[in-house]
Amino acid sequence: MTITTRAAVVESAGAPFTLSEVVLEDPAPHEAVVRLVAAGLCHTDLGVASGGLPFPLPGVLGHEGAGVVEAVGAAVTAVAPGDHVVLSFTSCGDCRNCHGGHPAYCASWLPLNLLGGRRADGTSTLSRDGEPLGGHFFGQSSFAERALVDERSLVKVDPDVPLASIAPLGCGVQTGVGAVWNVLRPTTGSTVVVLGAGAVGLSAVMAAALTPATTIVAVDRVAERLSLAEELGATHTVDAGRGALGDALAEITGGRGADGIVETTGNTAVLRQGVDALAARGTLVVVGAPPFGSEVALDVNGLLGGKRVVGLTLGDSETRSFIPALVELVKAGRLPLDRLIGTYPFADIDRAVQDMTSGKTIKPVLTF
Repeated sequence: MTITTRAAVVESAGAPFTLSEVVLEDPAPHEAVVRLVAAGLCHTDLGVASGGLPFPLPGVLGHEGAGVVEAVGAAVTAVAPGDHVVLSFTSCGDCRNCHGGHPAYCASWLPLNLLGGRRADGTSTLSRDGEPLGGHFFGQSSFAERALVDERSLVKVDPDVPLASIAPLGCGVQTGVGAVWNVLRPTTGSTVVVLGAGAVGLSAVMAAALTPATTIVAVDRVAERLSLAEELGATHTVDAGRGALGDALAEITGGRGADGIVETTGNTAVLRQGVDALAARGTLVVVGAPPFGSEVALDVNGLLGGKRVVGLTLGDSETRSFIPALVELVKAGRLPLDRLIGTYPFADIDRAVQDMTSGKTIKPVLTF
């Protein structure tokens, strides 16, 4: 039985989000109907809405949903009606990387999550006035009061934790945390530098504060965000608008360079400066995504000291173990995401977009 719900539809590239009645198709065997309680707003949503990626429009975006399961398809085993869930990315479950515990590098990741707008079999999950809409965004399209969600996007979580406080775990937070825990893996006394103090960068700062790293450096141009970074665990901050980044990091590290760097800005010039600032055998994790086709020139001889540059998608996380662990840290007050979040009624989605774009709010979360 199909369900009519209200969703924020992007009609065409560059158009605002418009609330509209849409129809959810019947759940496939491995899908569930989720009543959304909250959904985080991410720069990826804005990039797609602006036409920066070839997602089919008109369509429904949203990929940091959190809600309550209302119904499940015949083959769903991971959740049941009434369960509280965080929604994250989907994956095929059958390729080499999925079997190896790295579903963020699924062989079908791009069409299933970011570009396809349909299920893997080509069918649509959403329609309006009888016409299919772009949907299945990250297996969820959670900018809606109800969503048809792929089972592999569903993560069951502790019902005692308010869903609005953990919605960002589905993408931005697990990306920043995973960059530190799953890739850098700081050892005792190491130095971690985070380039960019937005939601992903500040999540990386909080993650680094829970490791044996003794020097944690946040770099940004906004003084308020640098102050917040210090409150969240940064031992040093660098205002990128006041002098050369390399000189500042050399002074902090005594000329040795950084053991690990998380690059979240998507600025290729910043990426180059980060690579140059690495210590011997240091690692830079590329998280920020510039436009497709962007390139960066590197000093090849400078890499021969064992430097590594590693790309990252969604923290390289296995969501069903990683996200519940993050929920426990939020519950215990050890991962204070509330310092990043500003909540907005779903109907105010355009105001949330404006506040995120202007920098007024680090992580907007829509509430339903």
